[in-house]
Order: sequence, then structure tokens, then C-alpha cells
Amino acid sequence: MRKKIVAGNWKMNTTLGEGVGLAKDVNEALKNATPKCDVIICVPFTHLAPVNDVIDQNKLGLGAENCADHVKGAYTGEISAEMVASTGAKYVILGHSERRQYYGETSETLKEKVNLALANNLTPIFCIGEVLEERENGTYHDVVKNQIVEALFDLSAEDFGKIILAYEPVWAIGTGKTATDDQAEEIHAYIRGVIADKYGKEVADNTSILYGGSCKPSNAAQLFAKPNVDGGLIGGAALDAQSFMGIVNAF
Repeated sequence: MRKKIVAGNWKMNTTLGEGVGLAKDVNEALKNATPKCDVIICVPFTHLAPVNDVIDQNKLGLGAENCADHVKGAYTGEISAEMVASTGAKYVILGHSERRQYYGETSETLKEKVNLALANNLTPIFCIGEVLEERENGTYHDVVKNQIVEALFDLSAEDFGKIILAYEPVWAIGTGKTATDDQAEEIHAYIRGVIADKYGKEVADNTSILYGGSCKPSNAAQLFAKPNVDGGLIGGAALDAQSFMGIVNAF
């Protein structure tokens, strides 16, 4: 049975003090709760170790927002998968559209990052999704399929089974626009079919596919009710503990 998951992506927000405080608030909210999903927060690199010290990872998973595509060496400013793992983090977001758009990340780069994450026992939350032009001209199926095939389909079935996918329509990230629940279900079902064609129905049925893109407490329940939407990768609403928990409680 595939996992239901709500993961927060804090992006480049919060000072260290603010981030530790936010993590404590989410952790406290989960202390006596029994959510019907796994809950994860993905935080800036500077926050990983201090946040790990103040949360109960039996209740609240911890992840990074990126990692390098090299093991180690003369790559000033980069953070390796091994470094991420050494903080206590268990997850890492890879392939976010902002990384693709602003930092030129390619499928080849992401293939290396995925392999290094898995080698360090990190669970990749791998992002895919189309821009508005691709949605409107009808090429979005091919765009999303290619993003999966080019970066992930060299993996064994066993390793692919360790991946969490996050479908994020780029046109809905931070814009206030959201795919309708029917649009989200259609593309999530398509993605599951792409996986089934490569790895078989069992692997596809066990792959968690999250929706990202202006998901908030007011629309989460409707989105999560769809059979192929297994949760959310949450941006802005994850920066407020009450809003984030409102999404967690939508299951």
C-alpha cells in the first residue's frame, strides 16, 4: 500500500531561529496527533542539523531541498548527499522546477543526484511538471514523461520503488492558481501508467505521487480525495504551522 505524504518545502525562507521555531511548532502539533499520512519538512541546508535536534523523526520526517551531483571535492558552495545524510535528514527534494529554471539543472544532472541520494540512504522527492505553454499546447504529457524517463528509468525496479514523485504544474507554483482536482487526477493517473509500462503495475501502484502547486487547507481535501493523488508538496502554506497542519489534517 503506497504511503500518503504531506511534505513542506520551505525554499529560501526563514532565518535559523525562525526555522527552528517553525519546526518546533509543527513537531508540537504532531505530538499528540495521529495523522493519516507521513509528514515531512524540507528545510534550508543551514537548518538541517539544528532542526533534527528539536523534532521527533518518528512523527516528523526531515529533508533537504537539494544536493550536489558530485560525491565530494572542489565544488565550492555545494552540499553533497553524504553531508545531507550526516545531519540526520532522510529525504531530499530533487528536480524542483525552480532548480531547473534558475540553475539549469538537466535530466543528466538529476540522474547523478538521484543516484547519490539513494547511495546515501536518502529518499528523493523527485519533481516533475510542465510550464503554462506546454499545458496549453497539449504537450504536457510528453514533457512529464520525458522528465521521468530521462532521469529515473535507468534505475532498477527496487531503486525506483524508493522514489517519491511530486507533480508540480509550474504555472501553479506561487501563483495562487491550482490545477483542478480533475486535472491533477488525470495527470497523476497518466504518470502512474508511465511507471507501469516500465516497471509493472505493482511498482506503479506502490509509488506515491504528490501534488504541488498552491495547495492549501481550503483545497487540499478535494485534491487528496482523488485516487491517484497521494498527498502534497507544500510551499507557502508550509511556512505557517497552522496552515501546514490544516493540509495534513485534510486526509
